[in-house]
Amino acid sequence: MDLRGARERWVSTGGIELCVAELGDPAQPTVVLVHGYPDSKEVWSEVAGRLADRFHVVLYDVRGHGRSTTPKPLRGGFTLEKLTDDFLAVVDAVSPDAPVHLVGHDWGSVQAWEFATVERTKGRIASFTSMSGPSLDHLGHWVKKRTSHPNPRRVGQLLGQGAKSWYIYALHTPVLPELAWRGTLGRQWPRILRRMEKVPADGYPTASLPHDAANGAWLYRDNIRSRLRRPRPDAYAHVPVQLITPTGDAFLSPVLYDELDRWAPRLVRRSLPAKHWIPRTRPDQLASWISDFVLAEEAGQGETSHSAAETRKATGPHAERFGGQLVLVTGAASGIGRATALSFAAAGARVVAVDLDAEGAARTAESALTAGATDAWAEVADVGDEKAMEHLAEKVATEYGVVDVLVNNAGIGLSGSFFDTTAEDWRKVLDVNLWGVIHGCRVFGSRMAARGQGGHIVNVASAAAYQPSLALPAYSTSKAAVLMLSECLRAELAGKSIGVSAICPGFVNTGITATAHFAGADETEEARLRERTAKLYARRNYPPEKVARAILEAVLHNRAVVPVTPEARGARLLARFSPRVLRGVARLKPPL
Repeated sequence: MDLRGARERWVSTGGIELCVAELGDPAQPTVVLVHGYPDSKEVWSEVAGRLADRFHVVLYDVRGHGRSTTPKPLRGGFTLEKLTDDFLAVVDAVSPDAPVHLVGHDWGSVQAWEFATVERTKGRIASFTSMSGPSLDHLGHWVKKRTSHPNPRRVGQLLGQGAKSWYIYALHTPVLPELAWRGTLGRQWPRILRRMEKVPADGYPTASLPHDAANGAWLYRDNIRSRLRRPRPDAYAHVPVQLITPTGDAFLSPVLYDELDRWAPRLVRRSLPAKHWIPRTRPDQLASWISDFVLAEEAGQGETSHSAAETRKATGPHAERFGGQLVLVTGAASGIGRATALSFAAAGARVVAVDLDAEGAARTAESALTAGATDAWAEVADVGDEKAMEHLAEKVATEYGVVDVLVNNAGIGLSGSFFDTTAEDWRKVLDVNLWGVIHGCRVFGSRMAARGQGGHIVNVASAAAYQPSLALPAYSTSKAAVLMLSECLRAELAGKSIGVSAICPGFVNTGITATAHFAGADETEEARLRERTAKLYARRNYPPEKVARAILEAVLHNRAVVPVTPEARGARLLARFSPRVLRGVARLKPPL
């Protein structure tokens, strides 16, 4: 969307006229979005549109950008002190009687850290969400600590961030940045954003870009060197802070925020597998996290929010990455599926538990809420039924939203020789184990791709995918197909920022043995084989919770193929380096 439907006003401050746009109901809590460099307020248009249903959303062009006027002379016109004056003038105009919720990206976040830490803004800010822009004071202390007490790790961090900060040195060069932005760089910038950052070609950036970028160079020249030399010792945030870190940011290293808890006592951390311009590439997730954070503070849950932050620290990066995200798990009534749903729930995700067993799915959803899920729902579907899966995908998209993480876990066991395995046996195992994955990837993955904001698909295969066995021809075939499908999808969807992982467990103590079919065995013999197999798996006693953790780690680190148990890892190595040994093992009859 664009901002043509926004209400517009002008705010005067220190001889500058600021162009301010407003969306939503002024009676609702006010959220102020501050843009970065070389942007204008339109960088927030997609996020603002998603927030406007719940909040009074305010955007303004920073001085010298967009339609706001430019200070004269430029030198000294962009100091953090003057930017703070501008911010206070805006909030006094749009929300004179209530504090605002502040959100900043890039240089919007850099200046917002100033707003959130200086004495004169106390009482005017209710919360602050920061993304891709550190406090210059915090950065100054970070640099001084590493230069005054160096060690190999700290020197590496300095060199790494120094390389990422190449553009800062360039912007301090006289005249040349202005010439570049008003020339070739300004004309090519939209194409660069599309190619390097995957920013959609939707009319952004605006025509004022060359002007904005040339003026905005003074943000760096007026502030960087002075603050890094003499960082404020009292730059403590006096408001709750939500930090959103894009893990693929080409300009800022996540290690810059390692010591942020010192400066922001009430801190919630989030992370996104995305690049720098997340207001354009991840508006759904940003709007969701901003909404949750603002509503928690508006509900008077400052202490609760602090406790939640402590909980997130205890659970580590999983909560930072998956909090508030929509995760759908098939085969969630028991075993690996249930453990996976509860692990995502413990990380604060919204969970959809899908299974043919309605009562089991409901129990998992209920337990997910207890474990910490933001929301949880149970859905009944046969993953092998194409129409049922299409109906499920439509319902989930309509009622809960587009799935962020899909876990295709549902599966059935089938053992027996090739000639004892009937065509009906083949159909059943392929319907669930293979077609269930195909249907899930198609109906949910297509919506991920169409949204254009990334995501992740996890397909639970098996070590049997690469470990042949005379006793598992049909089961191994289904899982080998899942593994290759995952590899192909990973290649196809990489350009859409959708990761695909294949999880390959070995012998895991789940209920799959209780329902496994043994081809060629009569009812009595099948019951004996099930009991014997269940005892062997119980003796092995590898818990499904370890597989669930491997799934979360696979999504977090975008891993392609993940063998989970020791035997799965061993078989994977043999399949790559000594397949002849595996073929010999395949001839051994299982001890049943």
